[in-house]
Amino acid sequence: MKLVDLFRVYQGLGLTLFLIFVSACDRNEPPVTQEQATSATSATDNATEATTKNRSQSVKQQLTNRKKKSAVEAISFDDIAFKMDKEEPFKRSMLTKKINDFEGMAIKIRGFILPSFKQDGLTQFVLVRDNMECCFGPGAALYDCIMVQMQPGESASYSVRPVTVEGNFKIQEWKDFDGVIRAIYHLDGKSVY
Repeated sequence: MKLVDLFRVYQGLGLTLFLIFVSACDRNEPPVTQEQATSATSATDNATEATTKNRSQSVKQQLTNRKKKSAVEAISFDDIAFKMDKEEPFKRSMLTKKINDFEGMAIKIRGFILPSFKQDGLTQFVLVRDNMECCFGPGAALYDCIMVQMQPGESASYSVRPVTVEGNFKIQEWKDFDGVIRAIYHLDGKSVY
């Protein structure tokens, strides 16, 4: 016999005894019949089943939420854009809640690899929004580029076509040799395709 079934038996028995006790104490009321006691036990069983079902649904919902968190979230550069004047210095408070929620998340994002001196075996590169204009360096929007550092053993090859990069998203400032912030997003790259 399962523990839940045993609990129901004791719970029903306890309710029955309680009802008999109450009816014996109050002489103005007729004694509780076996039919009434059975009905009360049945109601208790239904309440217990409903509680068990609600808990089961809650556990399923928690597992679904964990799967969503562990899944790779597809985002675009529009998802990580925020309001900032061109000459205004970057402050972490400028980032929206949505952007901050991406922190530490496994994501995939589509963009272009900024050209470098190397064609193959790239272990780090800059992923930019588009290839029509440079989105990295002086005058570029901070949210239009992501510094990608491939995980150990992984690399990428340069392509003039858009690529999708998967990895863990971080918000991490990158400053150039003058100490000026040129990028704020970082990706620990797992794959490029």
